[in-house]
Amino acid sequence: MSETTEQPAEQAAENPHAATVRKLADAMLRTALWPGVATVLLGIVVSAVLVGATGAFGAVVGGAVAFGSSLLTIFLMRWTGGLHPMFVMAVALGGYVGKMLVLLIVMTLLGGVEAIHPMALALTMLATIMVWAGAEVVAFRNTKIPTIVTGQ
Repeated sequence: MSETTEQPAEQAAENPHAATVRKLADAMLRTALWPGVATVLLGIVVSAVLVGATGAFGAVVGGAVAFGSSLLTIFLMRWTGGLHPMFVMAVALGGYVGKMLVLLIVMTLLGGVEAIHPMALALTMLATIMVWAGAEVVAFRNTKIPTIVTGQ
């Protein structure tokens, strides 16, 4: 009885791929969170100064959509870290396509809302996604993890 209950915990502890992916996801979140927040705040201030309240609201919505998209990537990494690498690739590709569809739907639905300045929304979202992606690259380069896991 105790062997069956301890086996999944031992497998999770011994799975170097899962530990590596989760370590990378944690590093990416730590590195990207504050630059992402700063980018959204900068977008809100610039949009408010240049366009007014509609610009600020558009920047808030754009920043929120970009944050949701970026956090979904971190969630998918943590969720699939312990699974078979082929399944991880399928989830990564599915997550990418799903995020693009959600972004397309959100942008289409928000296109007719007069309270949102579309350029402020788009530029803040683009800037936040670019800063977040750059911070993820920095986190990957600074995290001491093996890129090839042997024994799988």
